Amino acid sequence: MIQVVLCDDHAVLRRGIRDTLTESPDIHVTGEAGSYPELREVLRTAACDVLLLDLNLPGRSGLEVMASVKETHPDIKVLIVSMYPEDQYALRCLKAGAHGYANKAGDPVQLIAAVQTIVQGRKYLTPEVAQLLADSLAQPTPELPHESLSERELQTLVKIASGKRLSDIAEELMLSPKTVSVYRARVLEKLKLANNAELTVYAIRNRLV
Repeated sequence: MIQVVLCDDHAVLRRGIRDTLTESPDIHVTGEAGSYPELREVLRTAACDVLLLDLNLPGRSGLEVMASVKETHPDIKVLIVSMYPEDQYALRCLKAGAHGYANKAGDPVQLIAAVQTIVQGRKYLTPEVAQLLADSLAQPTPELPHESLSERELQTLVKIASGKRLSDIAEELMLSPKTVSVYRARVLEKLKLANNAELTVYAIRNRLV
């Protein structure tokens, strides 16, 4: 029996994922969490072979949570499940140590295949991610400026470029407006941009939005 824990701050999405996974007789969902503090508590008692982890959690990013989980539970395999398109985040997640990346907009049945693949110690790649990986190996390109951003900085960039106000971003990420302003300042500095308009143009040119 494959024992799975779900970590996503949207209860409705968690329920949908749980219902999909439990259609497979060899998968058992042993726990659920909506945030990193909740996940820590769940992992104290719940058996877990595979963690399905949302990339956009309140307070801490999914990659930050994954790094912490790997320190405390090195045997747990992590599948990132996100609403972000593969070409924005998949390779970044795999490089950070994820065992696979699945888009929430994809076929739910893929989640079963992903869990069954990952528990065997193999990486799970959708055809889209496999193509991205092949392209990156065949034609290595210089690192783009935004690839040096931290996860929170990249999220801030994408949300600002999508037209969201700092106060809205702060509420979504469960951070203070001051903290989001700091992330914005770091993004502008690292990308050598002057304002939100230039930031938005950069994001569009690099297909981040």
